[in-house]
Amino acid sequence: MRNQRTIKKEITFSGIGLHTGKEAFVTLKPAPRNSGIVFYRRDKHALIHANILNICDTAFATTLSYNGTKIRTVEHILSALSGLGIDNILIEVVGPEIPILDGSATLFVELILEAGIAKQSAQKQFIKIIRPFVYENNHTSIACFPSNELKISYSIDFNHNAIRHQEMTIEINEFTFAKDIAPARTFGFLKDVEALRANGLAKGGSLENAVVIGDSGVINPSGLRFSNEFVRHKILDTIGDFALAGYPLIGHFVLSRSGHHANTRFLAELLACRGCYKITTENAFTNESHFSEISIQTAQTQI
Repeated sequence: MRNQRTIKKEITFSGIGLHTGKEAFVTLKPAPRNSGIVFYRRDKHALIHANILNICDTAFATTLSYNGTKIRTVEHILSALSGLGIDNILIEVVGPEIPILDGSATLFVELILEAGIAKQSAQKQFIKIIRPFVYENNHTSIACFPSNELKISYSIDFNHNAIRHQEMTIEINEFTFAKDIAPARTFGFLKDVEALRANGLAKGGSLENAVVIGDSGVINPSGLRFSNEFVRHKILDTIGDFALAGYPLIGHFVLSRSGHHANTRFLAELLACRGCYKITTENAFTNESHFSEISIQTAQTQI
């Protein structure tokens, strides 16, 4: 059994949105048990629950909305919260989009650790896969299988020498997320930038918050943080999208050439297959004491 978690104190940060280019101010606040992850657009006086039912757009980011009010690019902060096992939190935002920060989840991890983690007097519930399930659409496939931990296997293929084929399998826990997944940055191709901006996207993108790939390779002066940073970031995004299930997932998820749209479609179809999973308080992660050993230094580790 494992208890639910929130943060110990409020913490505030700000930054520009990757797609809108607009500055946003964010305050993370502790929330009561069983309340879940909730966004509050303070400038619009609107609550938006982090739930698959509230997805309104998955073009180059995951956007949530409720009663006409949107919050864009939620996947990185949701990934950090999920990766560190936070169940209940209020994310108060002034602005249309969660700040991109450095394009990874590391700074979100640092903020959560700085706020501190508080155990709550309610048991955490999980969605545990009990029967294989497969989603396929064109060249994309996502499958899940029973497992006693959250494991993700991901493969990507891009027709560019800087990426080509990359694959990775990893068991996700607080340590592996903070060290191996959180630092991986979002990425894009230089040739696509003008088209994205013409469509109202990537207005806040720069070499400070994304890995940019030109004809001859990565153009960021600092290079890559990992030799396979691209597939690691895809795993980061997937963890964020899967956080919209409402409960943490337990199972082995195998993804090929997926993205936000496929991730969320898979999740919707999986949740509709009631014989494929059970909701349970039992899980493989029974040791709560190890969380306090994670430090901001660990979260900043780059390879």
